[in-house]
Amino acid sequence: MKRNKYWIIAGIINIFTAILHLIGGQLDLINPFMESNTDLQIKTELLGVWHMVTIMLFASSILYFKYGFSITKKVDIALVSFISYLYIAFSFAFILSSVYKSVLAPQWVLLLPIGLLGIIGAKKLKTNA
Repeated sequence: MKRNKYWIIAGIINIFTAILHLIGGQLDLINPFMESNTDLQIKTELLGVWHMVTIMLFASSILYFKYGFSITKKVDIALVSFISYLYIAFSFAFILSSVYKSVLAPQWVLLLPIGLLGIIGAKKLKTNA
């Protein structure tokens, strides 16, 4: 078995997205929101959810890299596929939100390729098995 270049590329885009989310999102979105007059309970919960997403981004990056660089047969295709489908669903959430509110929420530009690369990598692995 050889390395899965699709999963490795998904991991690269994903780690970039995780870093962008952690730093850029914190500075551009979260910090101004935390300074707003919104109720403290709401701010606290949003901050928690924000960092849950950060954790998901970093954790899934690890999985894409782990299985992408794996040269053994012990690859969990179902797990990588599940995460990839989640990324596709996340991208559609941003696309639909953008359409509904008539404002571009560009997160889908990074999330959709991660999911698609994950699915393509899984299908290539299945056909080569």
